Amino acid sequence: MTTDRMTLSKFLSNRSGGKGYNIGDIMTYVYLTVGTLLMFGPVLWLVASSFKSQAALVEYPPPLLPFQQVEVDVPGYDEPLPLFDVEFEDGTTQTLAQVRRVGIEAQMIDPDNPEGEIIAVNINQRTEIREIRLSWENYTDPLIELDNFDFFTYLRNSVLVTTVATMITLVINSMAAFALSKYKFKGRDAIFVLFISTLMIPITVILVPVFLVITTIGWKNNLLGVIIPGAATPTGIFLLRQYMLTIPDELLDSARIDGASEWHIYWRIVLPLARPALAVLAIFSVMWRWNDFLWPLIVLSQNELFTLQVGLNAFQGELQIQWHYVLAMTVVTLLPITLVFAFLQRFITTGIATTGMK
Repeated sequence: MTTDRMTLSKFLSNRSGGKGYNIGDIMTYVYLTVGTLLMFGPVLWLVASSFKSQAALVEYPPPLLPFQQVEVDVPGYDEPLPLFDVEFEDGTTQTLAQVRRVGIEAQMIDPDNPEGEIIAVNINQRTEIREIRLSWENYTDPLIELDNFDFFTYLRNSVLVTTVATMITLVINSMAAFALSKYKFKGRDAIFVLFISTLMIPITVILVPVFLVITTIGWKNNLLGVIIPGAATPTGIFLLRQYMLTIPDELLDSARIDGASEWHIYWRIVLPLARPALAVLAIFSVMWRWNDFLWPLIVLSQNELFTLQVGLNAFQGELQIQWHYVLAMTVVTLLPITLVFAFLQRFITTGIATTGMK
């Protein structure tokens, strides 16, 4: 721990030329600070808002922290009453509980003397007493109590789709990349360019024809209809091909001389050597499939087949959207992918650095 602090202190105190901060150092720190706020600011806002009540989410201006009005139980009243600081005309201030509001008049009582008379004050004379309070029910209600949101069924479907789709993506893309990088045949480069050019086609252009194909073969309302269409990705083929180009052809020729079959070369030699690039593609595929919303929404219409992203639509009604539940469940759905990225992020830098990508 001491060594880490010394290293951090040495880094922060390191200056260009050793003669104090110059304009370059200042601009670097400003750039990094602004970039950090832009990247993590929305995430922090999402997490903080997920603990707010439904009423607090519609406040303007919106507070950053989950403030809620303090309420107190008063004998003789079934529901807790909200507390206010009331300023009277003589300049004195008293903490009162509001019984009811009629127009611009608020009827208040002293919570310490509930048998006393009701005090009528103008609503402009009162100030809410607020405190930071976390609305844990935003998380517990959808997970336990709500019948229209089967969280664990949606979680199972998301895990199944993400896992199977990632495995199929790794196999198909690695086979294509192996052929395009280690076999010489007429039209190889043209096929590769054709694959890469599909990146320029917007997804909305192919939604209808792909949906018609899925419907024709009977995969509508089937998880296979979500998994299979996106199995081969041009990004994955490009990533793996560029990495496999760095594997010496002499190594494969030596294996052929020793009598190894092409399948043996692919499975026992090429794939183990391409492990860093496969790890990068696996991370990307998990992120793509876990966060996918549009295609599962089109293919699936049965509640028991929904993924987590589609299941969040359960909180969208005809007249209102239950944003407090939507935000809380969004945080929950982000946790698995965040953990995967945190544990495997080192493979991204090491894998991409050796694939020829800039």
